[in-house]
Amino acid sequence: QLKLVESGGGLAQPGGSLRLSCATSGGNLDEYGIGWFRQAPGMDRDREGISCISHQSGYPFQKESVRGRFAISRDNAKNTVYLQMNNLKVEDTGVYYCAASPFFVCYCSGDECNAAPPSAVWGQGTQVTVAS
Repeated sequence: QLKLVESGGGLAQPGGSLRLSCATSGGNLDEYGIGWFRQAPGMDRDREGISCISHQSGYPFQKESVRGRFAISRDNAKNTVYLQMNNLKVEDTGVYYCAASPFFVCYCSGDECNAAPPSAVWGQGTQVTVAS
């Protein structure tokens, strides 16, 4: 059973940086598409796709609003996926989750990224707060 654990969240000032990690265990990372999702503050907010990386091609995708600021990468040897977040903005605040599935179709177009499939495994999330 694949298990995901996120870390690296915290408080950052606007313009600052954070690097999130998604450590996986119980499976081979290269068999899974991985995505990062954000749940913004407020009740009943959906988790929006931020960035993902395909397990078939290794190609990364990001939503338009984070392109050039966020970068996803994977280290299969360490079974870990990272999200480097630079030039953070207040609107980046939220709980960040990683999700994995062998059926994850990783794709983003404009400011929309594909949702994780129902079979996806999720981590517990890590809080990112951007405030001055």
